[in-house]
Amino acid sequence: MKYADVNGKLADYRRQIASIRESMRETLATVEPQEVKDYEFASAEGSVHLSELFGEHEDLIVIHNMGVACSYCTLWADGYNGFHQHVVTRAGFVVSSPDRPEVQKKFAESRGWRFPMVSHADSSFAADMGYVSAKGGWMPGVSVFRRDGDVITRVSDTGFSPGDDFCAIWHFFDMLPGGIGEWPGPSKGRPSCCESH
Repeated sequence: MKYADVNGKLADYRRQIASIRESMRETLATVEPQEVKDYEFASAEGSVHLSELFGEHEDLIVIHNMGVACSYCTLWADGYNGFHQHVVTRAGFVVSSPDRPEVQKKFAESRGWRFPMVSHADSSFAADMGYVSAKGGWMPGVSVFRRDGDVITRVSDTGFSPGDDFCAIWHFFDMLPGGIGEWPGPSKGRPSCCESH
């Protein structure tokens, strides 16, 4: 097909995707929130409760990160630096992983991460939210919470996987001839943490 014809077809696909996203937002607006307890986490500054992570906001975004063992979770987290300063003007934002706070702190410093992190290692948070697999492995994703007085509810969540909407690099690769190709290279390969759980 000619370049102009392909561009037109792709533009039509993007309009369809935009329409689906609008339908998803409309569906999300009808969901009955799931009440959750005020989980306790560990952080580099000491213990902290879920309710404290909201800061001045009524909404909170919590990333379910699998920790330093997952190179793809690191890839997603590298991307949060760019928009963290913007997202916190609208909602609280924190990355939760099973790593201990001292491990998180050292790794975050090595990556230049500026967003807050908490450890759910000693809580049932990840399991209760559905981010532990049937085999007992951690799973990546995001949960969104709302605080109304002393009541905290989860209003939405979704899992992460290579090619999803939460890591922009996939969409740039989609535009290259051959797509993702051999990236990240035969020596690295696809990490086992992102295989089916």
